[in-house]
Amino acid sequence: MKTDPHAHTGERAVEAADWRDGWLGSVANCPSPNFGPRPDKTDVDLIVVHSISLPPGIFGGREIEQLFTNCLDWDAHPYFQSIRGTEVSSHFLIRRDGSVQQFVSVNDRAWHAGRSCWMERNNCNDYSIGIELEGLEGGSFEPAQYEQLAWLCRVIQARYPIRHIAGHEHIAPGRKLDPGAGFDWIRLQQLLHWPNQCFPDAVIPGQAS
Repeated sequence: MKTDPHAHTGERAVEAADWRDGWLGSVANCPSPNFGPRPDKTDVDLIVVHSISLPPGIFGGREIEQLFTNCLDWDAHPYFQSIRGTEVSSHFLIRRDGSVQQFVSVNDRAWHAGRSCWMERNNCNDYSIGIELEGLEGGSFEPAQYEQLAWLCRVIQARYPIRHIAGHEHIAPGRKLDPGAGFDWIRLQQLLHWPNQCFPDAVIPGQAS
């Protein structure tokens, strides 16, 4: 993938990114215990976009952070009983206001993809970076989230050999539906200027399915 190394989204330039052991210094770090080592000699070449809100459709609370750090009060809302005991994580979370949190070092394997496959490779957690967008599955997302997602993708691609970006729905079809129909892949491509082949089939006009 060829991108302009000096391109930037928003006010923060890609070349100014400060990485330390897989942690991005310019965003809030909130370490999750839910991670493990990547397999040896694994190229981290896929970004997976997710959506999450807890409880569903409710934004702005600390429940997502609590879920990823195993601190969620399962009795605080009836919905939480359906996910009780779940241990999950993602590398990054982008809130509705565009603020970014990191939960797992990119050098490590976060637990975000589950049973999955991309380009005939199983276990996407092994070789992917998970980015959660605060939002309802199938719903719309905020302009600030697209701006920050594009910036974050550029920062990641400048350091890791990213070749593809896909939604959870694309790596686990029939099992997952996020981020869903409300996510604007064309808008993301326009912000990133990455070639069509980096994106899932059928999400970019003119791309063969």
